[in-house]
Amino acid sequence: MAAVAAPRRIRLAAMNRRFVALPLIAAAAALTLAGCASGASADSPPAASGGTVNVVASTDVWGDIASTVGGDHVHVTSIIDNPDKDPHEYEADAQNQLAISKASVVIENGGGYDDFVDTMLKSAKSDSRTVLNAVDISGKKASGGDELNEHVWYDFPTVAKVVDKLSATYAKVDPKHASVYAKNASALKSKIAALESREATLKTTYAGVGASITEPVPLYMLDAIGLDNKTPEKFSEAIENDSDVAPTVLKDTLALYSSHAVALLAYNEQTTGAQTEAVLKAAKSADIPVVPVTETLPSGKTYISWMTANLNAIAAALNTSAKNT
Repeated sequence: MAAVAAPRRIRLAAMNRRFVALPLIAAAAALTLAGCASGASADSPPAASGGTVNVVASTDVWGDIASTVGGDHVHVTSIIDNPDKDPHEYEADAQNQLAISKASVVIENGGGYDDFVDTMLKSAKSDSRTVLNAVDISGKKASGGDELNEHVWYDFPTVAKVVDKLSATYAKVDPKHASVYAKNASALKSKIAALESREATLKTTYAGVGASITEPVPLYMLDAIGLDNKTPEKFSEAIENDSDVAPTVLKDTLALYSSHAVALLAYNEQTTGAQTEAVLKAAKSADIPVVPVTETLPSGKTYISWMTANLNAIAAALNTSAKNT
C-alpha cells in the first residue's frame, strides 16, 4: 500500500488549525507597547472595578468552569475561545498580555497543551497572582513510556479537583464572597458527579467493548466507560503530531472497521486530513457509528451540557452497535 500524505490539520471550514496569531517579533513588540500603555504594575495585578476578581483561562473550557464557580463576582477572559485557535501553537498578542497583567487568577491546562500561558506569565511577573495548572492538580503523570494525555477536561475527577481549587482560590482573593464560591462549586460538583455516575452505568453494560479514536482527546471518557481502545498507538500519535502514518499502521487501523473489532469511532471533528478521512470513510462503510468530539466548547454549550451531549452520543453509538451485532 502506498504511503498516504501526512494530514494537513485544518478546521472543517478549510482553515489551517495549526496557525500562529502573530509573528514572534511583531508579537513581542506589541506586548512591550501594551505593557507601557496599560500602566499596570508587573509586580501587583490591579483589582477589577467593583471588587470583581479578574480571571484569565487559557481555553473557553476552563473559562466556563471558572465562570460557573465564580458567578457574578468574577470576570473571566478565555484566550482560546473558538476552534480556529490552536492551543498547541498559539502565540499571545497584546490584548492577551494585558488581560494576564490584570488577572488575580490564571487557570491553564498544562501538560504542554497551552505553553503560551507560561510565556505570558514570565512577562507579567507577580507574587500575588495565583496560577492553577489543571494537569498538575490532576496528579497525572506519563508512565510506562507513554506520553501524558493532556486532555484532562475529559476526566471528571480532575475537573472536580480543579473546581475545588478555584473555589478555595477565589475565597482567598475575595473572602467576602467565600460562601458563594463554595455553594457554586458544590452545585457544579454535583453535576459532575452525575456525569461520573452516567459513565459508571455505561460501564456495567459496555466494559471491554472495542472503541477507536483519531486522537486521544476523549480517551479519559472512553476509559471511564470501560471501553477498550483498539487504535494502534502509532496511528493516534502520528495524527496528533501532524506526522506520517506508516502504511502498515494505517492498514491495521482500517481493519478495525472492516472486521467490526470496534463499536464506535470517536472522531476529532476539528481536524481533518487524508488519513483521518480514510478512517472516517472506513467506519461509515462498515456501519460503525461515528461520535464527533471537539477540544473547545461548542457554541451555546456549557461544560456540563457539552459533556452530557458527549456521553449521550457515546451511549447511542454503543446501543446502535449492540443492536447490529
